Amino acid sequence: MAETRKLAAILAADVVGFSRLAGADEDRTLARLRALRSDLIDPTIAIHNGRVFKRTGDGILIEFRSVVDAVRCAIEVQTGMIERNAGLPPERRIELRIGIHLGDVIEESDGDLMGDGVNIAARLEGVAEPNGLCLSGAAYEQVRDKLKQEFIDAGEKELKNIARPVRVYRLAELDRGEAAGGASTLQVRTTRLALPEKPSIAVLAFQNMSGDPEQEYFADGIVDDIITGLARIKWLFVIARNSSFVYKGKAIDVRQVGRELGVRYVLEGGVRKAGNRVRITTQLLEAETGAHLWADRYDGELQDIFDFQDRITETIVGVIEPNVRRAEIERARRKRPESLGAYDLYLRALPHFASDMPEDAKIGMEFLEEALKVDANYAPAHAYLAWGLEMRVVRGGFNVADAEAGARHARAALDHGGDDATALGIASFVILHLGHDFAAASGAIARALSLNGSCAIALYFGAHIHSLSGDPTKAENYALRALRLSPFDPLCFVAHFALGNVRFREQRYDDAASSYAEGVRANPRFSTLYALQAAALGMASRIDATKSISRRLFELEPTFRIEPFMAFISAFAAPEVVSNWPAGMRKAGLPE
Repeated sequence: MAETRKLAAILAADVVGFSRLAGADEDRTLARLRALRSDLIDPTIAIHNGRVFKRTGDGILIEFRSVVDAVRCAIEVQTGMIERNAGLPPERRIELRIGIHLGDVIEESDGDLMGDGVNIAARLEGVAEPNGLCLSGAAYEQVRDKLKQEFIDAGEKELKNIARPVRVYRLAELDRGEAAGGASTLQVRTTRLALPEKPSIAVLAFQNMSGDPEQEYFADGIVDDIITGLARIKWLFVIARNSSFVYKGKAIDVRQVGRELGVRYVLEGGVRKAGNRVRITTQLLEAETGAHLWADRYDGELQDIFDFQDRITETIVGVIEPNVRRAEIERARRKRPESLGAYDLYLRALPHFASDMPEDAKIGMEFLEEALKVDANYAPAHAYLAWGLEMRVVRGGFNVADAEAGARHARAALDHGGDDATALGIASFVILHLGHDFAAASGAIARALSLNGSCAIALYFGAHIHSLSGDPTKAENYALRALRLSPFDPLCFVAHFALGNVRFREQRYDDAASSYAEGVRANPRFSTLYALQAAALGMASRIDATKSISRRLFELEPTFRIEPFMAFISAFAAPEVVSNWPAGMRKAGLPE
């Protein structure tokens, strides 16, 4: 295999006590680690021009063009990890150790790196403290006069399987005020505005990186569209363009923006245009700390400039909504119990609905009941409480009283949430399942998407509704749009569920089984997916493959039986969609 030698900055990181965390709660630990990678670690690596060349379970090895980039990336990741661990008990915190070395490496033809340069970085990571960072002497010499952080000389260390001692420098303390580029700041105003009750965001003018003043209008047009799109999210307070554009062309600290505009979140970005091609980069930051919540880039061709702007706007708005919601949940967890309002109680409830299983939702429902005591007309609380009751009906015994209560809360969400796309989306799903009212359910989805065409929740549940009601084209369209807008959303299993239903109806049983399997990977605790995956494999005559799937189904839902499940689903699903489900389940050996 061809190989070359080069000098490289190598960052090695792993999770402290990963085996202990996974042993205590494997599903939750893996889900949190995936979320941290997608929302914090991978975007921060991309921003600082890093290249992941190896993942080792809970560990990662990254190559950077410079040690400065590697250290800045490490500091931002560790700062973000501290923020995300705030309020969690020590036994549930995911903490990283990081080591960085500058040394000679061997690059193989497949891009893998080997040699002492990699080995030393990995050994340095092993001697770092939890949430800490260690540099080799060679790496430290590259940053000593370039970064404001203080590093402590820890002396020479004998590192395992490294021939000679290595001088080690430890990061003295994380400075949460570190800006990504260390740029000087410009004071614009000194007034500090109070934060509004609901989450708030400012979209700063995107930087025109083309060097062509004529392209300024294009960058500003993208921002105008994003502000308009975010304004459709009724639970989000969006700063007007005239205020956020005060900072245009100035080097500012997002914490300053947060204080002066009274916002919790800041979106910034840049636009680079060359010929007929455009690249747009964006990042979402928490204003109080400057921590990165999400970052991405988009490339395209300007065949139709307005169509391109629309597609970019839809994508960015769709991604921001779940990321802000996730950050708001973490913020609510850190608040004192006696200070919780209806909105905070609602936020605390949300994580317990991610699995779509009644035993988890029971915890969230208690928060929602308290929220409705504070505000009896709070539509999102009604919507999620309806969903919790639906889970209890479908996977907890088909209780008539729960079904009636769930439909009642769903209709309350429709009555009080006429301008809330999220509440409408969830209520539509429950209205179909418990009220058997397709017209009301599809109407609520249409209303939700007219309010906010980028609402991933409405698209996910819209895909589900139309996959069961016999409109496969609309179901597939909604599912694919939702996955494109919010691929790491906890609800993405609903899209795979819908796609599986479409393919099952088309008698593409292997494809249906694959779609249900994707849903299982996204949500391994949702029992219905196992039942339908087993049915699809049964229809495909892959009986041996159903055994482990059926076993997992009964671990999650011991009372599952074909007849009561089909009696429930047939009350609202089109016959041509579900007619082959029972035959597949019987072939898989599921009990009547």
